[in-house]
Amino acid sequence: MLTGVHIIVAGGDARQLEVIRRLTELDATVTLMGFERLDTPFSGVTKTEWTPDALRGADALLLPVAGTEEDGAISAIFTDQELKFTDDYAAALPKTCKIYTGLARPYLRKLGEKHRLTVVELFERDDVAIYNSIPTAEGALMMAIQHTDITIHGSRCMVLGLGRTGMTMARTLQGLGAVVMAGVRREDAFARAYEMGFEPFYIADLARLAGNIDLIFNTIPNMIVTAQVISKLPLRAVIIDLASKPGGTDFRFAEKRGIKALLAPGLPGIVAPKTAGRIIANSLCQSILDDYKQGEAP
Repeated sequence: MLTGVHIIVAGGDARQLEVIRRLTELDATVTLMGFERLDTPFSGVTKTEWTPDALRGADALLLPVAGTEEDGAISAIFTDQELKFTDDYAAALPKTCKIYTGLARPYLRKLGEKHRLTVVELFERDDVAIYNSIPTAEGALMMAIQHTDITIHGSRCMVLGLGRTGMTMARTLQGLGAVVMAGVRREDAFARAYEMGFEPFYIADLARLAGNIDLIFNTIPNMIVTAQVISKLPLRAVIIDLASKPGGTDFRFAEKRGIKALLAPGLPGIVAPKTAGRIIANSLCQSILDDYKQGEAP
């Protein structure tokens, strides 16, 4: 239980509703900021404006999954108020307060370091990333179906990166009867891809192998689908980039060549906000409970 723990939820989208519900079930004291237009009733939850003074008694601050923009802006779909996490707000938080988010940009990390506040990136946890890979793969599949005129079954697909998201994506495509090529960098990943029935190749050979591909799913957050690679793709090919912004695709050159290329970060919150919210809620609550078990303040 989280009785007596004061958690502030600032901004966010529909995923946050599941988090709020779970926190109230565990008897946490929950304050919402940036939720003026939210009509969903939550028993015992307080709404207040986004001000530094309102943060002074917080044990934990939950930001949206994307944290903040580089100017401190906080995404919040349930309010018309502009929310920004700046020095004044960080200074108002108790030093024992932890800031929870999905992924933190450099701005948020630096602000945390400056004010000696711990920033916890929930999506860096293996379990969270693996759970999130399920709605991500389903969302990517939905986009692939919408933007092609062929079936997934029998199509030639490349999955770049065989990490937590890439593995789920490749298995999902394989289950639907696609021919799956897995682009990797390491020998052990090459062996694992072979063992799982994929067609493994090294990323260095990507351009050479791109000539007969229907779909590319990129999970690598570096420039990997370059102009050189895109120039080899058939015009029917579709690129779906699942890496965090700005992705790993040369979108300018893809548009110039007439190749459809889509940047698709944050798919769990788009295609399955309820499931994605439960994943975040379980991770957040477990993290706070673990702090108590270790004798730390949350």
